[in-house]
Amino acid sequence: MARRARSLSLTDDLVALVHRTEADPGPRPGAIDMTDADYEATAADLLQGHAGPLWLFAYGSLIWKPDFDHVEQSIGKAYGWRRSFCLDLKRWRGTPTEPGLMLALESGGCCTGVAYRLPDGNDHAQMVRLLKREMSDKRNLSVIRWISVDDGARRHRALTFWAMPRTTAYYIKLPIEEQARRLARAAGHVGSCAEYLHKTVHTLHQLGIHDTYLWRLQHLVAEEIRRMQTAKDKGASS
Repeated sequence: MARRARSLSLTDDLVALVHRTEADPGPRPGAIDMTDADYEATAADLLQGHAGPLWLFAYGSLIWKPDFDHVEQSIGKAYGWRRSFCLDLKRWRGTPTEPGLMLALESGGCCTGVAYRLPDGNDHAQMVRLLKREMSDKRNLSVIRWISVDDGARRHRALTFWAMPRTTAYYIKLPIEEQARRLARAAGHVGSCAEYLHKTVHTLHQLGIHDTYLWRLQHLVAEEIRRMQTAKDKGASS
């Protein structure tokens, strides 16, 4: 008998409770903006020595918002990496006073995601487009890397973004309970962290990918939002 799918604890209704519009705080202090020349040079460096199809490994927002052309996709495993909300976020989906967290890959474990094969023939232009989507600060180039992805039938050399070296200034290691507290509260000018988590887990669930860490985290975030709403309702009625 097939196992009955479990429903998500973090729902659209709960995410809506923490939605708010925040002003764009501007770039991080000390940010070094990428120029067109930087994008061109970085794309050339990444593609140097690369042969064969260009594959991209997605584990978070690139799964539910694949803003690029692709001709093939498959479920694949990246051994030696795992999902982790380990990137300190003070803009986009957080603020300096209510910081959030962004999902990244952290070393250790195994991550099941989606491998996309990009069209042949214009690797450089596609690489530049991907870099412009994912990178704006030149200081963050160390989080781009090639990894090995196994889809069960083939092994690909795939590019991925935000594979975090622990030496980066943005890396932060928090207990999962503290991660949930942040994700339930943080929002920025592009949306809330709860929305980001919900979209990621919901899409993975649709693809049949179960990430134990994210499943537990979305449950904790749902509980935290409910507690916050209960306290708000009590305060309004007193």
